[in-house]
Amino acid sequence: MEQRVSLITLGVRDLPRAVAFYEALGWQRVESPDGIAVFDLIGQSLGLYPLEKLAEDMGAPVERLGTGAATLAFNVREKDEVSQVIAAARDAGAEVLRAAGDVFWGGVVGYFADPDGHVWEVAWNPFSPLSARGEFRWSGY
Repeated sequence: MEQRVSLITLGVRDLPRAVAFYEALGWQRVESPDGIAVFDLIGQSLGLYPLEKLAEDMGAPVERLGTGAATLAFNVREKDEVSQVIAAARDAGAEVLRAAGDVFWGGVVGYFADPDGHVWEVAWNPFSPLSARGEFRWSGY
């Protein structure tokens, strides 16, 4: 298996509400089949799929899927952007879990949960600058 992620799919309880949230953050959908919404990212895509259908596809009870045990990270180029993104997420309907603030390793982070409880970390990491296109690598570019 190659070391990459192609598609991240989030199970959502209300697809139109979830789509509206990500569109309020400025994301643009791409054409996709009915019943799923897809946003192309840098090098992969994010899919929103009804939670019940996702559980059915997996052959698992919906209660097993849960949310919040992992984070999706969005890194920014400048320190001040962390608070700006957290504010935009709040304005779009997110629950702010942690306001932007300094962390022990020298960066700035904040956390929010989307309307379905999926947790996003917004981070500025001075040791892992983004590429000009916005790509992230742990060891930098």
